[in-house]
Amino acid sequence: MAVYAVGDLQGCLQPLKCLLERAAFDPAKDTLWLVGDLINRGPESLETLRFLYSMRESLVCVLGNHDLHLLAVAHSIERLKKSDTLREILQAPDCNDLLTWLRQQPLLHYDAARNTALVHAGIPPQWTLKKALKYANEVEQALRDDNLIKPFLDGMYGNEPAKWDSELSGVTRLRVITNYFTRMRFCTRDGKLDLKSKEGLDTAPPGFAPWFSYKERKTKDIKIIFGHWAALEGHCKEPGVFALDTGCVWGGAMTLLNVDTGLRLSCDCDEQGHPKPAAQAAACPPVTSTSSRAL
Repeated sequence: MAVYAVGDLQGCLQPLKCLLERAAFDPAKDTLWLVGDLINRGPESLETLRFLYSMRESLVCVLGNHDLHLLAVAHSIERLKKSDTLREILQAPDCNDLLTWLRQQPLLHYDAARNTALVHAGIPPQWTLKKALKYANEVEQALRDDNLIKPFLDGMYGNEPAKWDSELSGVTRLRVITNYFTRMRFCTRDGKLDLKSKEGLDTAPPGFAPWFSYKERKTKDIKIIFGHWAALEGHCKEPGVFALDTGCVWGGAMTLLNVDTGLRLSCDCDEQGHPKPAAQAAACPPVTSTSSRAL
């Protein structure tokens, strides 16, 4: 039995299928971990969600900001943006089944046997794993509650408050938690967020740094797999922290990680989120293998 983790899909289904084929992934015995942002911007958002739903018993999935955006649009809270590729999902006859499954997924997954956490954006430096799991659960419960999901999604958008305070309550509290798990890149050592800077490590505003870089980070004793930050191009020198978003939807690559061995497989993508070369859409392009620090 193998456990694999894959970076942000964003509706790019064919590169995922290529990687699973090359890894000889068997849903009957293997497990696939997804770092979130399953859909949006790519060419096959509906097909991707249906594919994942069909093999849901073999998946571990955490939610990303694009997944939450889909739920907000579906609840008539947020309008579709020009760059969104979500309309086919919303008009599909199986939309309710797909979104009901999606809203059941967690924001944070922890595998105790592997001492490994899976999250979309990261875990802020001031939180222990125990606190992170507790706070993630607060948002998860709101998403799963028919009476709470709409108020939560309605108040989810926004950059403030920029810093955690245990005295926060209601939707404001849930917004900060959500921003940490699904939008964070740079923060201060005490967890104040900068949600405007989205480029590489050298673009941090004064006083800010990548969330994983602080020596006093309280989750240094666990391994963390995350996505969200395509500008890193999969490079993260912090021991035990593994960046998997390599920007497939932007013409980069999709990356699959063997969680136990650290082996990475990468499938190059074109600017439409398809495997290269586009002329060979029926066949998988060459897949490169690279070694990584074992998990």
